[in-house]
Amino acid sequence: MVVQPTGAADVQHAVNFARENSLLLAVKCGGHAAAGTSSCDKGLQIDLSQLRNARVDPVAKTARVAGGSLLRDLDYESMAHGLVTTAGTVSHTGVGGLTLGGGFGRLGRRFGMTIDNVLEMDVVTPDGKLRRVSPQNNPDLYWALRGGGGNFGVVTSFLFQLHEMQPDVVTGYFAYPVTEAKQVLRFYAEHSTKMPDEMSMGTGIGNRPGQDPSLGIYFVWSGDPAEVEKHVAPLRKAGTVVFEDVKSRDYIAVQRSGDVDDVRVYTGKMKSGFINEISDDFIDTLIDNFEMHPDRGTRVGFSQSGGAISRVGRNETAFSHREAQYTLMSFVSWEPNADEPEHVDYIDSHWAKVEKFTNGFYVNDYVDQSQEQVNQTYRDNFPRLLELKKQYDPTNLFRLNANIWPA
Repeated sequence: MVVQPTGAADVQHAVNFARENSLLLAVKCGGHAAAGTSSCDKGLQIDLSQLRNARVDPVAKTARVAGGSLLRDLDYESMAHGLVTTAGTVSHTGVGGLTLGGGFGRLGRRFGMTIDNVLEMDVVTPDGKLRRVSPQNNPDLYWALRGGGGNFGVVTSFLFQLHEMQPDVVTGYFAYPVTEAKQVLRFYAEHSTKMPDEMSMGTGIGNRPGQDPSLGIYFVWSGDPAEVEKHVAPLRKAGTVVFEDVKSRDYIAVQRSGDVDDVRVYTGKMKSGFINEISDDFIDTLIDNFEMHPDRGTRVGFSQSGGAISRVGRNETAFSHREAQYTLMSFVSWEPNADEPEHVDYIDSHWAKVEKFTNGFYVNDYVDQSQEQVNQTYRDNFPRLLELKKQYDPTNLFRLNANIWPA
């Protein structure tokens, strides 16, 4: 059964129906759940695609966003007033899923994670009640929703703090020969730590199915354009530059630029983990066990954290990986109906060798982690989350997620 609510009352009715009939319950916002947990078989799906809108108050510098909205709704309406907040990297991601897990994005180092900019939320909890949560109202639930994933209910409305920013940012991409991977990664490991909050820098190596492999460093600079060159110039010495593209671009266009590069156009599997430091030993292990294949896409890459993200205490929100400076993501993808076991075996083998360098995983990237791994990724916030799960969802109605199992 699929329910498409148009308001909070519809969500309450659907949650009550699922609970009273002991139905498996899935919640879909943007549909980006890597494990497919935004849908289910022989259960009920709450599809929030009819609950989308964003309303900006330019005086208060806030945005009221409906729970089913996509990031493009938030970005587009906010930037019309010269205002922004951290909002992912693919514009058709759901605001709800992104926010509840933490919320990274191109502006995170400057303005913090998405959860650091949530002032209040309206949430339908497993008992069917609609609760407003904020630092003043239901503060325990407000804490849990900021990083605890979809474990505690369906958020029907968010109120975000916005920040002033110019409409254009400077973006860049430098490509190098794949044979220089270790050299370039070692440069990135050193240079990225010196960047101000206005710079978000990533790197990656790999290919799409049937395409040639590439190695590159990319960045987004959201500060004064006159200041960017001194941070970019060293990239020309990271390796042998075979391609360079640095230009000023409309921020909304940048936010939409990843839409056509979405990995979901292929069948695939993803692994991810948080990194505090990119050591030489880590780089050697990562690259020595990285394999190209003519019939699959194989990619690994680092996205940058730190900055304002790390200046929030690890216990101030349910998201606790504040000291992490990077997220490592590893993908393998192949054409549908191709030889799946071979490709899955590869990424499982590769990840088994590099996982020791990681510390937990991002709950929005939950795929097939064990219950022990899920518990551990919440770290010392887990006991508090467990008690709140027992309080608000003792029957585990909301369990298609990086689940905090109340039993």
